[in-house]
Amino acid sequence: MKKWQTEHYYGECYVMDLSMAPSLSQAFRRRWWMAGTAVLENLFFSAVLLGWGSLLIMLKNEGFYSHLCAENETGVSHVSHSNASEGWLSCVAQEEMLNLGFTIGSFLLSAATLPLGILMDRYGPRPLRLTGSACFALSCAMMSMSAYKPEVLSALIFLALSLNGFGGICLTFTSLTLPNMFGSLSSTVLSLMIGSYASSAVTFPGVKLIYDAGVTFTVIMWVWAGLAVLVFLNCFLNWPVESFPTPEEMEEMQKMRSGDGSQKHTLTSLGEKTEEQVNQSTDKLTEATQHTTHSIPFRRSVFSPIFLWSLVTMGMSQLRIIFFMGAMNKILEFLVTHGNPENSEKLLTEAEEKVSFYSSIFGTLQLLCLVTCPLIGYIMDWKMKECEEEKAPAKGDQVSSSPGKPKRDRKIQKLTNAMRAFTLTNVLLVLFGITSLIDSLPLQILTFILHTMVRGFIHSCCGGLYAAVYPSNHFGTLTGLQSMISAVFALLQQPLFIAMLGPLKGDVYWINLALLIFSLAGFMLPGYLFYHRRQLIEQKAARDKETGQGATESQALTQTDANGLKHQSNGHGPQEA
Repeated sequence: MKKWQTEHYYGECYVMDLSMAPSLSQAFRRRWWMAGTAVLENLFFSAVLLGWGSLLIMLKNEGFYSHLCAENETGVSHVSHSNASEGWLSCVAQEEMLNLGFTIGSFLLSAATLPLGILMDRYGPRPLRLTGSACFALSCAMMSMSAYKPEVLSALIFLALSLNGFGGICLTFTSLTLPNMFGSLSSTVLSLMIGSYASSAVTFPGVKLIYDAGVTFTVIMWVWAGLAVLVFLNCFLNWPVESFPTPEEMEEMQKMRSGDGSQKHTLTSLGEKTEEQVNQSTDKLTEATQHTTHSIPFRRSVFSPIFLWSLVTMGMSQLRIIFFMGAMNKILEFLVTHGNPENSEKLLTEAEEKVSFYSSIFGTLQLLCLVTCPLIGYIMDWKMKECEEEKAPAKGDQVSSSPGKPKRDRKIQKLTNAMRAFTLTNVLLVLFGITSLIDSLPLQILTFILHTMVRGFIHSCCGGLYAAVYPSNHFGTLTGLQSMISAVFALLQQPLFIAMLGPLKGDVYWINLALLIFSLAGFMLPGYLFYHRRQLIEQKAARDKETGQGATESQALTQTDANGLKHQSNGHGPQEA
């Protein structure tokens, strides 16, 4: 049995097995293809469930849980205008049951990130991406089959939506490590990935246009399942088994190489080294990498103030976003009918048409995420090129003290950028809450735009912050833990939805007002980042003043940042390390 061959590429340690999986060096050469296809795959296969408003209309037209209306005659609202020929009824009980399916699916869309983060940190993104594409294809097939006889198979929609949410988050989550291949552009590429994830809510509105053009629901779902198989094949042929190393890990490994004169060579000369020399350097680099990534205990990252405050901000934002998406159709309907139980059939038909029209607008506006999310990436990357850490000098070399323009501290600049990004996002969230309180149907287009921007910005901010202040081997698990806690908190949207339809008679004003007040808590995180940043600046100034050697101290701090033993930027004081 052949052994796995260990190869070395530009300071990266990777294992090349004998399967179809490419090596890291091959993946690096294909990184633009992988990034381009990942954006398209996120757009059409990741969080498509967030376009729930359009899917809900199609499910009601196909008769899912319409039998509940026959069993509860007093709850019947009217016969669906777009599906009157089939005679499917629509009622509150049907809406509540379908919204429960959305709640479960959206919960898995976020909650599954914790086990996914642990598995990805251990096994890499490839197996998870293969599993996700297979689950998505299965979910489309199940929705298609259940549409053949909805009065009997409606319950399958719960499993289908669950698989849809799980498969989508697998594709999204595994794409978040791909930007590590792009160096100084990593935050911008990360924002593009999250932007395509957020824009995937446009997919179901687009599918609804095809559905309205006369293509049957079952045909659409079978074709979509076939396209998901192509995603599976693309991952099988192009994604490596190993995780993508972060720029900091690559830089640390290059520093380890710089201390050994026998390893100072270019990529071309690397290919000419003997297998024995390559294996020796690989062993040294693996040792160094393991020492770097395991130097900070995971519990220290979990209980850091920055992570705890991010849980408050993300939980609040997730509830705000998910509730609006789940209740949007009923909110729009109330703006037309104002909850009058004596509305005529003509007004109900007009309300249905307006809800369909504005749902299409909302779905189309999701493409804004592809444009707006890179803005947050630009903010997160602001002046990072001026913070390039200098390489550690080899033994016996003298540290150059030549005067020049002082470089910015990398950790402080990252915190500054994250603080600005979260402040902008929370301002937009408050504006979204204000516009949602105004009883004006045309104004809701502005509400849609703000909702879309916040949904894309908040995940980009959080991902960039975690990448800035925590070790790379904690990133997946921390992101998953945060997403799971936020998803649990977002489950409150179901009782809020029931309260809106029940005691509040469709009027969402008081719920929106309470959520607006609650959203002010989001400013606590950037407030703490400002406080912690000022602490780091004072500590750095004190160290520079004590030594009187700014350049030498900067290099020492850079080495310390790599192993996480001093100059903590996750909210702990330096004495705790």
